[in-house]
Amino acid sequence: MDLGTLTIAEARRALDAKEYSALDLTNAYLDAIAQKDGEIHAYLEVWADSARQEAKAADTMIAAGKSQSLTGIPIAVKDNILIEGRVASSASKILEHYVASYDATVISRLKAQGAVFLGRTNMDEFALGSSTENSAYGPTKNPHDTSRVPGGTSGGSTAAVAACMALGALGSDTGGSIRQPAALCGVVGFKPTYGAVSRSGLMAAASSLDQIGTIGKTVGDAEVLFEAIRGYDAADSTSLPDTSIDGSVGTGKKIGVPRAFLGEGIEKDMLAQFERTLGGLKGNGYSIVDIELPSLDYALAVYYIINPAEVSTNLARYDGVRYGLSVPAPTVGETYEKTRARGFGEETRRRILIGTFVLSAGYADAYYRKARAVRELIRSDFRRVFGSIDAVALPISPIAPWKFGEKSDPLAMYAADIFTVPVNLAGVPAMSVPSGFVEREGKQLPVGFQLIAPHGGEETLFRIGSDVETNVV
Repeated sequence: MDLGTLTIAEARRALDAKEYSALDLTNAYLDAIAQKDGEIHAYLEVWADSARQEAKAADTMIAAGKSQSLTGIPIAVKDNILIEGRVASSASKILEHYVASYDATVISRLKAQGAVFLGRTNMDEFALGSSTENSAYGPTKNPHDTSRVPGGTSGGSTAAVAACMALGALGSDTGGSIRQPAALCGVVGFKPTYGAVSRSGLMAAASSLDQIGTIGKTVGDAEVLFEAIRGYDAADSTSLPDTSIDGSVGTGKKIGVPRAFLGEGIEKDMLAQFERTLGGLKGNGYSIVDIELPSLDYALAVYYIINPAEVSTNLARYDGVRYGLSVPAPTVGETYEKTRARGFGEETRRRILIGTFVLSAGYADAYYRKARAVRELIRSDFRRVFGSIDAVALPISPIAPWKFGEKSDPLAMYAADIFTVPVNLAGVPAMSVPSGFVEREGKQLPVGFQLIAPHGGEETLFRIGSDVETNVV
């Protein structure tokens, strides 16, 4: 088997045809991890023994003719998704020894299919960041150039797939946290409609923005993972009824581009790759039209008010008393202070402080409630344009993967999220599809092309995304 070209679809065919076993496949990925991950650091923990046991169980299912789409498929899981009996730290020292007491719904669904879990992947602490530099356990490196970041916060999951150390992966997307690292690592990253995939068992950072999604080498890989984990879940109050997801495959070929939004600091060759991909779609019969989404100009500011506000609320539970790290002190107040100072990293503390400020008396009206009002304008703008087009196209990142330490100014890091955060504010589905390369210091670095569809428009994304794959040379 050639792990460099292997897809989930091809592995499924080969496993069912008995060309090799699930154990053979799992061992191949475990060998790849052993050879490569010392340099890349995509994984925080590798579960070699249990993975082999799961592979043997998958082989039994296959032999009995009971295989499903992901039976025997080796998958990596982001460190903020709970697996019963496994450490789930969200890449934070405050949860370094926390062991999950139950399975996330998405894990239960993958276990029912007989998937193989290779290990938990590195991430920015509590899914806060854009580079996986904010992990308490050290950064993950980009497989295309290990002097550069893989993006974040799902940088470990995307690097694992890009480096052929997993056949597919789960991540979470709060403001582009799957799509952006997928673009920077040259793989497909898919964020579903908010509520299409259960969030039960996902550690909350910003609850109205977080969404579990999928990562694969191809659009088809991302789709088959999504099909396995999607669906209503009574354990998640934000879960959508299955009837809310259309599921039909439209044939429309009209894509809107908000041209006025493309001047936001995007590098020339990155913009050229975006235009080249649009040209490929146009040559394939698509109509490319200019659209107006005026509220997107405010999306970054709105996101960095709403996100910290929700983060400060959700992370208040990590206080050194109930679970996780606890630093002894004479008083409860000092226990809180010492535990959180030692357990949280710089970016996490920064967002807690900002969030507490924008929710405080005297400032909530000036900041948080205004941000919520503008968020509704963003949602309204998307609803309006989707009345006349099938999808919106945008770049993923305005810049190519940067070197470690280049974005030490947090505002410069936040600015890299400008094209991805509107999607999470609106709750619509989106996907990053590889669309060529740009050169930096003699290295070819991947570029991603972003497609955005209306609520429940997942099938539209898969259809158009497949056409992007076909037309990218």
